[in-house]
Amino acid sequence: MNWQTCTHALLRIMTGFLIMPHGYQKLFGFGGAGPREGLMPTTAAVIELVCGALVLVGFQTRWAAFLCSGLMAAAYFISHASDGFWPLLNRGELAALYCFVFLYLWAHGSGEYSVDSLLKKRNG
Repeated sequence: MNWQTCTHALLRIMTGFLIMPHGYQKLFGFGGAGPREGLMPTTAAVIELVCGALVLVGFQTRWAAFLCSGLMAAAYFISHASDGFWPLLNRGELAALYCFVFLYLWAHGSGEYSVDSLLKKRNG
């Protein structure tokens, strides 16, 4: 066990854990906000909730992270970029950060402490 392996796992787990409530909130209402209706919010909610759970446990992480990264890029450009270039001023820093963290997870995979790793060891 080394620090790189542990921090990779922590980054993956916490990112999945933190994105899931955004999907739950859009689908069911949470924290004072009611559920959102329409195709785009529902699609975004399902991606956040399902792919967030997949990233959390490390199953099919590359695909889930790829979808989440694209979703966060779209969220940034649809909801924030029209209010100016700088993420701090257009309140899009969370979407931008999630986009690049998910992009990292897509590129590097789920890591050693994951369902993907367990299945790989078991099958081969």
